Amino acid sequence: MAVTADHTYAARLTAASVAAGTDDGSGPAWFAERWTLDGPEPYAVSLPLDRPEEAASDVLPLSDGRVLIRRRVAGRHTFSLLYPTGPGTGELPLGDLVCAELVLLPPPPDGMSAYALVPGEHTSSVWLVAGGRYGPEHVADVPGRCSGGAWLDRAGRLLALDRRLPGGGPVKAVAVDLGRGEVTPLLQITPDSDDRLLLADPDSGLLLIGSDAPGEDRLGWGVLGSCLPVRFPECLRVPGVTLTPFAVQPGQALMPEGCAVALRVDGASDSWVGIWRPAGRRLHHVAPPAGWLTGSGFWSGEGVLHLPYADGDTPCAVALLPAPADAPYRALTDDPCGAPADAPCRAAAGGTEPSAADSTPPARRPVPLGEAPLTEGSGPG
Repeated sequence: MAVTADHTYAARLTAASVAAGTDDGSGPAWFAERWTLDGPEPYAVSLPLDRPEEAASDVLPLSDGRVLIRRRVAGRHTFSLLYPTGPGTGELPLGDLVCAELVLLPPPPDGMSAYALVPGEHTSSVWLVAGGRYGPEHVADVPGRCSGGAWLDRAGRLLALDRRLPGGGPVKAVAVDLGRGEVTPLLQITPDSDDRLLLADPDSGLLLIGSDAPGEDRLGWGVLGSCLPVRFPECLRVPGVTLTPFAVQPGQALMPEGCAVALRVDGASDSWVGIWRPAGRRLHHVAPPAGWLTGSGFWSGEGVLHLPYADGDTPCAVALLPAPADAPYRALTDDPCGAPADAPCRAAAGGTEPSAADSTPPARRPVPLGEAPLTEGSGPG
């Protein structure tokens, strides 16, 4: 399930049996479904057409209540906006792109547009597929094969992608300025490590990072614009499970270490929720509601986790889980770079020594995060 950046709407593809009394054994019929989340209670609106959707189609909600759908049709990727029209569903075609691969990027901060990534072996491209004037519009080219996607600012201009350059080599996250088409390094932990950006919070600058720099794939964190290196907390090193961050508490502009982070925890036979703060040094394991739409959810600014779920008795609901308490937060820094008093402030790899202004929210800019310590070291995490 995808959720708009302002948490007003969500959308998913869902399956239902073929109309009652007409089930011919052909299997489930897929259709788009929109959830309204900003009212007194969440509710779902089905958006079926006169033909079922393919299970491989993708949907993305917009903040005006419409839902973008991407379909694969004979080697083309087509885009349309779906919206309720009384008892039926309206459809506004937006055009198509001819390409072998295409991935919808996460909902952008403005809530009224949608972007797609077209990966290529030598060059990847970013396209505006909803919110433009005349159908899909080319926005930027990025040398190399790209994947992932995370928004770094509230303006929806800075997009982070994970890139492998032509000819091979490690995967490194880069920042793409969609206004200028410029590509700059974002993560450079070690020269040979795969450094991916998994999730970013534009308010605090908190970055959740996956890297094999410590000798194995680990989950770490850093702060955009900070001169501190990436840290790999031991509490996020859990044998036998896979941790995937999916939501960060917003509105914590000056407190990235205090942001609550929700993680999907995948074990051998089940999935559940993990909650962690960089300053807390502890991973809390929480049972999700039955029917949780696994891996989806969002935080309120007050630290309440919203988990959408649907089961046989409840077709549309959201469970509210307050973040578990950690030890009282203790200010760990008095240095303008955010460094503990007894820790050196390292310059970002490939860049210049950051100034105090670089770590303030209005002046935050993407800079490469430098070498990472292979242990927790001092400070939160």
